[in-house]
Amino acid sequence: MNPTDSVFHEAFSKLLSEIFEGPPGDEAFILNPGDPGLLRQLETLSAATASTSSTPAKPPIAAHVDHLHYGLSLVNRWMAGEENPWADADWNASWRITTVTEEQWRALLSKLRQAATSWREISKAKQDWDELAAAGAISTVAHTAYHLGAIRQILAVARS
Repeated sequence: MNPTDSVFHEAFSKLLSEIFEGPPGDEAFILNPGDPGLLRQLETLSAATASTSSTPAKPPIAAHVDHLHYGLSLVNRWMAGEENPWADADWNASWRITTVTEEQWRALLSKLRQAATSWREISKAKQDWDELAAAGAISTVAHTAYHLGAIRQILAVARS
């Protein structure tokens, strides 16, 4: 691993941890210090809340979570060596959830946590980052941050 890869590796690992688990201590780049991050916040929600959307025509929180899980599962397959897992990807399927039971919600959260953990482990083990892999990796942080913001907007509407 060259020094540039090492710096990228460390920075990327920090950002993944921050977005999924919240910032460690006072060091924060995306979220505010003390923010719970995506996974810890989602784990506080009930299935009824996860089935909430900001308006009837918009997807509920559970659909955002399923969409994130689906995207991470594709990235994990790609980084594990599959040449093009997006070739037969059905992105619309990841938005079809409208309501979830408590059991379905907890299972979905578990799948998201596992995909996020796998992604962190795969990215830590990767030794050489080319431009495409680095851009794909960085996009997962940005994409997750976008959906965290969308989920928080849905929660704000639901609580008002």
